Amino acid sequence: MRRRTLLVGLAATAGIGASAACSPPSRPVTVTVTATGGAASPSAVASTPAPASSVPILGSTAASSLAPREMTAPYTPVPGAAPGAYAVGRQVLRFRRGDRALPTTVWYPAKGAVPGTPDPVDDAPPAAGRFPLVLFSHGLTAQPDDYADMLTRWVRAGFVVAGPTYPRTSYGVADFDPLDIVNQPADASWVLDSLLAPAGPFGAMIDPDRLAAAGHSAGGITTVGLFSAYRDERLKAGVVLNGTDFQGAPFTGPPAALLFVHGRRDNTVTYRAGRAVYAAVPWSRAMLSITDGGHVTEAPDFEATVGTSTEFLRWALYGDAAARARLPRAAAAGDAGTLQERL
Repeated sequence: MRRRTLLVGLAATAGIGASAACSPPSRPVTVTVTATGGAASPSAVASTPAPASSVPILGSTAASSLAPREMTAPYTPVPGAAPGAYAVGRQVLRFRRGDRALPTTVWYPAKGAVPGTPDPVDDAPPAAGRFPLVLFSHGLTAQPDDYADMLTRWVRAGFVVAGPTYPRTSYGVADFDPLDIVNQPADASWVLDSLLAPAGPFGAMIDPDRLAAAGHSAGGITTVGLFSAYRDERLKAGVVLNGTDFQGAPFTGPPAALLFVHGRRDNTVTYRAGRAVYAAVPWSRAMLSITDGGHVTEAPDFEATVGTSTEFLRWALYGDAAARARLPRAAAAGDAGTLQERL
């Protein structure tokens, strides 16, 4: 099947995606939500897409134009403690924003004994309580399940993770268009609206005051857009994996915490570009530089990437000071990279 080591990426800045070995696996569908009704309320975001063809959205993959900024507005989470481990459940929701289909895989903490590996169980009963949410955006020619090895680790640590499949940049779409990234921040905010709707399937499980966004490659660009050109002020934290800026727009809005993970040997979105975006964040920020890493996470740097991002999210969304103190140790796993942080 299509599952690779972890991350499937932006194959080329020209928008030519990597070919796949076979069709993606089928997914269970449990809920249908449309922009005009259903289990969730319609989004406040307009459903008419922007004219993507006129926007050079991939122009910053070689070098970002963002200027460095001092950290003038640190992010301070409400103090707390992250929970222990959970079993992992999974559902797929059929969201739609206007004519943009956004099927969204949701992994969530589930009831029951915690297995030795975080393998998800479809439609498992959810664990009691309210949990932070991480909205995850995939890369070009990818789909959310390609990242399941990482995302289920986040869920096991006490987070709900939702991964929309974007209509023009995901694996197997007939009208693939990398410039459609320009519409994806609005898609992501619409998915957040839908997930937070009180009548929705996860409205009672997600804590609306503890929200984050994350993404890889084109999804990392989408994530940066949610903190800049299309700022979603509900977001408290972000994780950007091998991403760059969104149309050169500066970061704006209330303070948040951002973690960047980038391979120094990335030939698709250069390390120089990712580093410049990190340096342009005026809030609390950290960067894990993978010494021999390229554009995708491979086995040698998997634990450093997943461990660092998990501890970062525990600190940013649960306010867990012990998790923040564990960041250097997590980043040192396998001697894969180095961590710089001002959190």
